[in-house]
Amino acid sequence: MKFLFDVFPVILFFVTFKWGESHPQAAQSYTAEYLSSFISGGISSAEIAPILLATAVTLAASIIQITSLLIRRKKIDAMLWISFIIIMVFGGATIYFHSETFIKWKPTVLYWCYAGAFFLAQFIFKKNLIQTAMGSQITLPDIIWSRLSLAWIAFFVTMGLVNLFVAFQFSTSVWANFKLISMIAIMPAFIIVQSLFLSKYIEETE
Repeated sequence: MKFLFDVFPVILFFVTFKWGESHPQAAQSYTAEYLSSFISGGISSAEIAPILLATAVTLAASIIQITSLLIRRKKIDAMLWISFIIIMVFGGATIYFHSETFIKWKPTVLYWCYAGAFFLAQFIFKKNLIQTAMGSQITLPDIIWSRLSLAWIAFFVTMGLVNLFVAFQFSTSVWANFKLISMIAIMPAFIIVQSLFLSKYIEETE
């Protein structure tokens, strides 16, 4: 359920963009009706309308997501706050400047912020974020905690680079597909591989 909650805005972005891509005139109409006040110049082309509409839906979903946690007085992870701030900034810029460049950069900036957080925590503040999150559940040698942190840093840096490659070497439609796949397939696959790596150490501890 937490996974579905976290990827909810991404799924909405994908569904809205694909609908807008199939119905560009309708997407432009909705954009003109609901987003013209937020767009520089007040108008957008039918070509850019699907990405603007998808971005607006994602912004709304992210606000609802954070608001629901605040109302229920649930703890909001630092990573979720970072994601929220970045989508607000880059999503807002996408709509205002009616340019898909900003929203295409958003995943890369987010990935690299995550990588930077892990790097600073481990090498500057001498604190392992993976161990902080999972240390109460499993016991691992320090070297393994360090390798896990380095693996996540490498993963986030790589994903950021791959996102840029797909975003600017392929169509927006292909990039939207990749954006969804990265959240519901690539990242879970990386976590599964990590779990398999950890299994032998968990068994030894037990």
